Amino acid sequence: MTTRIPVSTAFAELTAAERVSIGQSAAVLERRWKGQMNVETIERFMAESLEIILPGARVRTWVPVLVERLTNDRLRALVRLESDRTDLNPSVLFLCVHNAGRSQMAAGWMRHLAGDRVDVFSGGSEPAEGLNRAAVEAMAEKGIDIGHELPQPWADEIVRAADIIVTMGCGDACPVYPGKRYLDWELDDPAGKPVEEVRPIRDDIEQRVRSLLRELRVET
Repeated sequence: MTTRIPVSTAFAELTAAERVSIGQSAAVLERRWKGQMNVETIERFMAESLEIILPGARVRTWVPVLVERLTNDRLRALVRLESDRTDLNPSVLFLCVHNAGRSQMAAGWMRHLAGDRVDVFSGGSEPAEGLNRAAVEAMAEKGIDIGHELPQPWADEIVRAADIIVTMGCGDACPVYPGKRYLDWELDDPAGKPVEEVRPIRDDIEQRVRSLLRELRVET
């Protein structure tokens, strides 16, 4: 069955080429979630993710990729929300303003140290056009590649599915959900800093992530 994105205000604004790319992303998600998610759910989530991303998109080239990634994260979160299992991996959501530096470094460290033993999400209140290159370089020095990531917003399902929400300077823009555990990490913003000044931020984040993993009893 071919996945089709419902026509919406955002979809109507896409160029023909963008529609083709969105359709290809939908097909990728359909194959990835075959047997776990029905096509209708994937279609609906793709349409909603497009409505979230397109209005604030600064670089239209990345819209199909961002829609695919946000939809995939939302589907991952939905699986958690609908599961009645008691042995799910812990989940952590890292939030900052631009999702271009601190939250991406934190997510990179946690994926690197915990592997698939922790479900990791990240997002920003005002996603940037691209990652902070100094942050990418600093992480690469530790053997961690975050260069393929893209800044993205958060979505309701992702926040609700997170066991722990780590905020980094997003202030009142960070979502507040009752019953969630929040950690506020006060970190320097790497924006505009050379790699020499980003390294201490990177190392600070590493220690915080390691400490959090110890709390979660995840061996590193």
